[in-house]
Amino acid sequence: MKIETKCLHAGYTPKNTEPRVVPIVQSTTYVYDSTDDVAAVFDDPTKSLIYSRFENPTVMAVEEKIAALEGGVGAMCTSSGQAAVLCAVLNICKAGDSIISSTSIYGGTINLFAVTFKKMGIECIFVDPMASEDEIRAAFKPNTKLVFGETIANPALTVFDIEKFAKVAHEHNVPLFVDNTFPTPILCRPIEHGADIVVHSTSKYMDGHAVQVGGVIVDAGTFNWANGKFPEFTEPDESYHGIVYTETYGKAAYIVKARMQLMRDFGCYPSAQSAFYLNLGLETLPVRMKQYCENAKTVAEFLEANEHVESVIYPSLKSSPYYDIAQKYLPNGCSGVISFVIKGGRSTAVKFMDALHLASNEVHVADIRTCVLHPASATHRQLTDEQLVAAGINGGMIRFSVGLENIEDILEDLRNAFAAL
Repeated sequence: MKIETKCLHAGYTPKNTEPRVVPIVQSTTYVYDSTDDVAAVFDDPTKSLIYSRFENPTVMAVEEKIAALEGGVGAMCTSSGQAAVLCAVLNICKAGDSIISSTSIYGGTINLFAVTFKKMGIECIFVDPMASEDEIRAAFKPNTKLVFGETIANPALTVFDIEKFAKVAHEHNVPLFVDNTFPTPILCRPIEHGADIVVHSTSKYMDGHAVQVGGVIVDAGTFNWANGKFPEFTEPDESYHGIVYTETYGKAAYIVKARMQLMRDFGCYPSAQSAFYLNLGLETLPVRMKQYCENAKTVAEFLEANEHVESVIYPSLKSSPYYDIAQKYLPNGCSGVISFVIKGGRSTAVKFMDALHLASNEVHVADIRTCVLHPASATHRQLTDEQLVAAGINGGMIRFSVGLENIEDILEDLRNAFAAL
């Protein structure tokens, strides 16, 4: 099948993706009319497709859709959410640099920032998500390159004050990166509140069916990379024939650089088949997010009234310390993920979870099926006790991801598990 392409921001989409179903271009490579055409593409990869290690028509159709949903100028899909965070940060950071992150983020990201990046010579300074502007300012150094946070933290479910962190980041001429996995752009669009780069684990709500792992980076196209702190955007890239990204690609400089440098070298690009599945999830995302929020609100209220529950963490509850900020950034709901602390600590939490039948005990979240996890034993198992506290994790905490089953069935499962205690 011959694929005609056109330039669109950071990538290309096939002109023949107008049919109802995005076609799967199951190919590693693409044919050119002449040797000169091949040479021209290696001079500037945005001229056409090169190789499916870092671009594919099926994947690019999905990238265009996600960029539009978030309101960005371009997007780049990756093989996982972790790969998205890795590439997003390394696109502007190197050994000797420092970054600032909220303490209340996914355990795997904490490990990446605090352990792996440290080995690479990149320092991470953690700040409380409720820190004041002055406390955030105190974390900055001359070599600070970005600020990072999660719209809704996994699994602490704290709500990130995007505008506050964006204000301080921009005062210091650095971008704000926001992981928007749990809300998806259906519930919150961080770019509209000042975020410059948005990342997702598309394995979660965007896919929604637990069929493929993936991630994505979205470039808002709003940050001034020529402000003097990021010479890699304003000086010639000798690995690409001296291209100056800000001069050649303008607002899309960040996302083009990520593809031309990091995806070229790391090759953590998803397959066409994975993108096809992701696209199917995106087509039902608005409907699913609405139902997740409705089901979760009902479950959260049920848990809050249960005598076995010490506390319920769900930003849409009026009792939540994050209720007001959630109403600002997430007025239509806070996804389907609830965290609650059961009385009796770790042993009681495990007993309760093992008594569930409809809810699956699995290392996943944000599925169409209800699933449950004990963070201290799983996703955050590598953290120290101090890090667990900083991340908002209690030994009795259970992460309950409410699915799309009939709400009465979900509640009955919970009742039976509580009865087993």
